[in-house]
Amino acid sequence: MSNQHPTVVIIGAGFGGLWASKELSRAEVDVVLVDRHNYHTFFPLLYQVAAAELAPGDIAHPVRKIIRRMDNVRFTLANVHHVDTVHKRVATDRGDIAYDYLIVATGSTTRYFAVPGADQHSFPLRTLEHAVALRNHILRQFESAEYLTGTAQEAALTFVIVGGGPTGVEFSGALQELINGPLAKDHPNLRMADARVVLLEAGDRLLSIYPPRLSRYAARRLTRMGVEVRLGTAVAAVDPGGVDVGGSGHLAARTVVWTAGVGGPPELGDWGISTGSGGRATVEPELYVAAAPDVFVVGDPAQPDGTSSPMVAQNATQQGTVAARNIVRRIRGETLLRYRYRDLGNMAVIGRNSAVVHLFGRIAFKGYPAWVLWLGLHLVKLIGFRNRIAAVLSWSGDYLFRDRVARLITSDYPE
Repeated sequence: MSNQHPTVVIIGAGFGGLWASKELSRAEVDVVLVDRHNYHTFFPLLYQVAAAELAPGDIAHPVRKIIRRMDNVRFTLANVHHVDTVHKRVATDRGDIAYDYLIVATGSTTRYFAVPGADQHSFPLRTLEHAVALRNHILRQFESAEYLTGTAQEAALTFVIVGGGPTGVEFSGALQELINGPLAKDHPNLRMADARVVLLEAGDRLLSIYPPRLSRYAARRLTRMGVEVRLGTAVAAVDPGGVDVGGSGHLAARTVVWTAGVGGPPELGDWGISTGSGGRATVEPELYVAAAPDVFVVGDPAQPDGTSSPMVAQNATQQGTVAARNIVRRIRGETLLRYRYRDLGNMAVIGRNSAVVHLFGRIAFKGYPAWVLWLGLHLVKLIGFRNRIAAVLSWSGDYLFRDRVARLITSDYPE
């Protein structure tokens, strides 16, 4: 790298950070990409790791391999402790990194909406570590149930998912299929009819960002699979023994999965970046911070003024690209681009041969064609040839033989 070029530091190797790196790899800048992990996680398939459908390595790819051909991009494995926007320095456990321009692409965190006990007694599903921990826990509940009876066994075999958005719907369906398929064969001494997957949604329908008819289809399909779908059901509290459901008493369960909301990382405020609703950074339409014009925020942490900015991968990639282009434009003294989100569509898989798709805000369909499109698109978007092959083999084994080879407990006993 040349010291004569401006230095751009990117915090986060998620979708926003990688797409910004890719765009800047063609510019006359030096890029330092910082992340606490040395891999990129394909978050749309994270729930499949938790449901033992894919192995962790199937949806993760080494960052250094991704940037290998980006000559002006350097990777640093480090934890970011602080950002000094006045002196333009990023403090990490590897030392301080000076920057001319900064892109914050740190991703999101789980929001618990001040529900008592939710953060202590439920499983989030936002990182690869979360997914592996949840998979281990779920599989261990079935091992424990072999030696339990009565209400203790019922609680071990009850799995509550809080939040009827895409992650909650997809994980509910995947977990129900795991129970009905491989785990039923693995545990012939257990009555799988006693195992319960309960999906709680505070609103009046699942998948609220989708057309109502797709929401109704998702609810019907999950119910037919055996998932207990409870709409208009808010969680009042979570404790080690289950959840308190508003107006319905206590639901005993040893597993509560929280997929009800996400927000911006809490450290943004400590870095002097103003935040608004949900803890997301308030940025200008050009994606920079008004009080620190050399700092850009992209992806889940960003809420551009006056624009739509959903917390999905396609938004992060679009913002990462625009932020990178605006840095180049600022260096050249050109007018910056205003960010405009292009909604290419949303899709969610419900289960075997079943999905919902909503494209470009006007095309909606469901069932087998939607499922095939979901498979194809996620396979294409998955980074890494080996990862794609591994995903195809795992999906094929699951589809043809109803088997999931990733149902491994990889943590020490007990939890």
